[in-house]
Amino acid sequence: MTTRAQEQKRIAIIGAGPGGLTLALLLQRYGIPTVIYEREQQDQSHTRGGTLDIHEESGQKALKEAGLYEEFQALARYEEEDFRIVDKTGKIYIDEEPQPEQLEAAQTGGRPEIDRGVLCDLLLQAINPGTIKYGYKLEKAVSLENGMTELHFDNGAVETAHLLIGADGAFSRVRPLLTDIDVEYSGLTMLELNILDAAEKHPELAAFNKRGKMFALDDNKGILGQLNGDGRIKVYASFKAERSWLETSGISFDQPQEAKEQLLEIFQDWDEQLKDYIRFAEDAILPRRIYMLPIGFKWDRNPGVTLIGDAAHVMSPFAGEGVNMAMFDALKLALALARNTDDFGKAIGEYEEVMYQFSAEKARESDDSLQLTFGDDAAAKLAEMMNTIYEQFAQQ
Repeated sequence: MTTRAQEQKRIAIIGAGPGGLTLALLLQRYGIPTVIYEREQQDQSHTRGGTLDIHEESGQKALKEAGLYEEFQALARYEEEDFRIVDKTGKIYIDEEPQPEQLEAAQTGGRPEIDRGVLCDLLLQAINPGTIKYGYKLEKAVSLENGMTELHFDNGAVETAHLLIGADGAFSRVRPLLTDIDVEYSGLTMLELNILDAAEKHPELAAFNKRGKMFALDDNKGILGQLNGDGRIKVYASFKAERSWLETSGISFDQPQEAKEQLLEIFQDWDEQLKDYIRFAEDAILPRRIYMLPIGFKWDRNPGVTLIGDAAHVMSPFAGEGVNMAMFDALKLALALARNTDDFGKAIGEYEEVMYQFSAEKARESDDSLQLTFGDDAAAKLAEMMNTIYEQFAQQ
């Protein structure tokens, strides 16, 4: 006798980031079981990334569908919308501080902030135990003649899936099943630092950073400060550089104090308070290159394989869309699968058409923002652009 569990087609999600978790939770709510394979031995979301703006039209929609919106509202920070833009001398071009009535209005939408780890905890607590298999790093995926996909993991496990969904980021191991196109270096390198307990240890800098973000932009470089929910200021020292710069710079990033001294040389003619964002940083320095897929990137359709999030459309972080698009992808794919439980190919087709259109628009916005943010006269031009946007909203 065949049971329902035996008849159920197997859906595998690679990657337990916000996109993969959102997808699994939505499918769980629709009665469609999945398995998430995560390369790490345990959840690492609290050690990766900083504060996220969750957008009303995308990330919040997914949370509403997942039944987590009220819990999200209780955890989100609606009051941390301050935004300051300065140049390397400290001259202020934008000093945005929402008024109480604006904060009250934002409670019904807007772009509230939440730390990445807190968001993942919110999703994890709602997902059925056993859904995630930790310590499963995908080495390769092989298409089989019967339409299924064979998954080979570095722990020696080999498993199969009727539907494989790559939610495994910029360097996806699933993407090669669909295309030969790979990510490209955007020309931007960022060094992530952390100022811990900023308000207590460095009150003057915390007051300067205020309750949100500070962008110091000049000379095709930037020092970006972002207040996180745990009281740290996450800092991104950013600049255009050759792809090989991390290897050829001579900076030992595993020696934080020495690395900070060398990093300060790169910003040597910047305002002293801005350089404090580097001086006061503690703990490790995380170097990262910013990658992107071509704007309008598409792949050859496969009825048993698709991608969401950065695996599908990685872009620079300067449109604030990364996590929101991953969650929106999860929402659209989950809805398509719920409508077409017996035809994964049809579901994938419906999802991918929507995703391509949405992601191409956001990728273009992201690239334009990157070029502006690290171009000439960046502080003045970014301020001008934002003032134009504010005026347009005021007229609506």
